[in-house]
Amino acid sequence: MDFLSVVWNVDPVIFELGPLSVRYYGLLFIAGFPLGYWLFTKFYKREGVDVKLLEPLLYALLIGTIVGARLGHCLFYQPDYYLSRSHWFEIFMPWKGGLASHGGAIGVLLAIWWYCHKYGRKNGFDMMWILDRIAIAVAFAGCFIRLGNLMNSEIYGNPTDLPWGFIFVQRGETVAKHPTQLYEALSYLLLGFTLLAAYRYRLKSLKKGTLFGVFLTVLFGMRFLIEYVKEPQVSFEEGMVLNMGQLLSIPFIVAGLVILIWSLVAKKPAMAVVQQPKKHYHPSPKEKKKK
Repeated sequence: MDFLSVVWNVDPVIFELGPLSVRYYGLLFIAGFPLGYWLFTKFYKREGVDVKLLEPLLYALLIGTIVGARLGHCLFYQPDYYLSRSHWFEIFMPWKGGLASHGGAIGVLLAIWWYCHKYGRKNGFDMMWILDRIAIAVAFAGCFIRLGNLMNSEIYGNPTDLPWGFIFVQRGETVAKHPTQLYEALSYLLLGFTLLAAYRYRLKSLKKGTLFGVFLTVLFGMRFLIEYVKEPQVSFEEGMVLNMGQLLSIPFIVAGLVILIWSLVAKKPAMAVVQQPKKHYHPSPKEKKKK
């Protein structure tokens, strides 16, 4: 055992109430939603969008994230297992097998599309306006989720002799491994603060699509690079030149670059354009007498 490494032996369960167990991962996963709600309250108020529209957005994102992430894991990583006759019902058990961030991203996109189709046009925003701002919240939420993975002692990296290597005792490891959860968490945190600073100080000069384009390119670009030191999540990834996480990241990176180019060409302002109600002119009593 390397004395320079970090011995990580944290119980992923905080406490149990009968058959119910409360885990760090679950709390950290959910923590992203109140943070996102608070951020969007600030965004909506700053740009004059009705704050009452936040409630349906929150529900749509919650459902889209959980359903998308679960289906992503089942269909991208273990389709033979979850689509079999004897195990298909386990798709509805997210505590068995886990969630996939790529599937969650797809679920979020579909949820936002529905929300904007229903509420956007009459309230001065479109899908790209939401995506620019959701990028900020998702970057912080992604940091929380990766910290949850750390508490679960899962999706860590290959062996390393670096002093910050972690020995994941809960998984029976005896050698230090790359704490890839922390690598991703830190990169997402820095990305979140960068996007938030751009929104706060450069909103008037920002172009629509810039924040979301940067988010996709950087987040999935970092995910692609970190996968090189990450252990295979499933057996079929062994021997692949690019693993499933990298293959799924490439379309998001390309999409981010395309959106960035579009934002530079289109040069549409990033701020919402809320239609102000027309003021009806009522003549004063003096004006009525003159008539």
